[in-house]
Amino acid sequence: MKFPAHFIVGLIVHAAFAASGWSQLNLTIEIDKPPIRYVTTEAKNRISRLIEGVDAGVIQLQYDSESGYLRSLLAELEIPISSQTLVFSKTSMQVQYISPRNPRAVFFNDDTYVAWIRGSSLIEMSTTDPKLGAAFYTVTMKPLRAKFLRVNYDCLGCHATSMTAGVPGHTVRSVHPSFDGSVNAQSESFVTDHSSPFSQRWGGWYVTGLHGEMSHIGNTFLRGSRMNTGNNGNRVHLRDDFDGTGYLSQQSDIVALMVLEHQTQMHNLMTKGDFTIRKLIYDRKRRKERSSENDSVDENADEWNAQLHLVAREIVDHMLFLNEAPLTSAVKGSVVFSDDFIGRGPKDATGRSLRDFDVETRIFKYPCSYLIYSDAFDALQKPLRDEIYRQLLSVLSGESLSQRYPHLDSSTRSTILAILSETKPGLPQWFHATGQSQDESSPTAIFESVVK
Repeated sequence: MKFPAHFIVGLIVHAAFAASGWSQLNLTIEIDKPPIRYVTTEAKNRISRLIEGVDAGVIQLQYDSESGYLRSLLAELEIPISSQTLVFSKTSMQVQYISPRNPRAVFFNDDTYVAWIRGSSLIEMSTTDPKLGAAFYTVTMKPLRAKFLRVNYDCLGCHATSMTAGVPGHTVRSVHPSFDGSVNAQSESFVTDHSSPFSQRWGGWYVTGLHGEMSHIGNTFLRGSRMNTGNNGNRVHLRDDFDGTGYLSQQSDIVALMVLEHQTQMHNLMTKGDFTIRKLIYDRKRRKERSSENDSVDENADEWNAQLHLVAREIVDHMLFLNEAPLTSAVKGSVVFSDDFIGRGPKDATGRSLRDFDVETRIFKYPCSYLIYSDAFDALQKPLRDEIYRQLLSVLSGESLSQRYPHLDSSTRSTILAILSETKPGLPQWFHATGQSQDESSPTAIFESVVK
């Protein structure tokens, strides 16, 4: 969907962070201004590195007549074909190509997304960037060369709104499509994640896999004012829905969709948190610079600690799958996707991983987000990252025995703590030795370094 640049600058990028319990911060972040500078900041991410390699002649992309550069791009970006999900609602900027007979294929890994539509010469790509949140690109496919372009305003019209926590990000949207995939803007829709009721998920998407008695709104469209859900579930193939010629897979895997839902909102919350702390630090430093030697700048450590705690807590809540909708039937998806996904992450000495699936009562066996291993997490502002570690340790060690995380019993908490302690690079030393002093990275100590 395209919007004029003045509309984006005037409305979208001036997003206030008042949702999700952060209203106490009373903070407005304008992403076109310091410290974010979204448009003018150089991108440094998986896709920008690919483009540099192509421009330097180090990477040679291969073209084929059916899918253009798609296979080659996926290989270079380390995105498995098994991650394919299919969306047939007209909720992309290339609406003229999308329909239930010609769905948009979305492939992903932990940080990067590639969208391909049969018949289009344009591939859409996006990725997480340590400074930008989500960064967006297009690839114009011609046999002799692939033309890459970083796009900003055209994408932020949908990808920097309340659907993405107000920051440049990604979303899985569930809509009520008509028979041709079109969507009435006034009709009900949902942004789904791991907390969403199963019955609200995947409207406008194809879904393959088994899910027992649970019902969703994928694989179907409106008949009158109601979604036709009489025979839309437990699909093992999509051969009756559309001709799959040219597609790399005939699947739109249910487990991949569940992973995608968690991942997109987890990344959005990390970006939101990082932008918030960057803005708080920037504002404090600016106030100090503007003050003269005779003026005092009222910097309150308690206020900083409260702000930091609040921002980190929302990330920790999502990271620990707070309010995850329970599965009332077992879910069975593609073995290939499961193997590909699990194989990307570290395991402890006993073979346990945060990527291990449960899919009987919840999505993961050990509910702590695998995105804690991501570059996006490691790039969070140090005060925020340390506060997240502090809160995680408090929960997982049993120090905090509140009822906030009732789904984490003692055994699960101790297992997650053991996996992290053994497999997560860069953990603070005190995370491994809970009795060790945390003074050097305490919120107060960090506050003092911030306002110097």
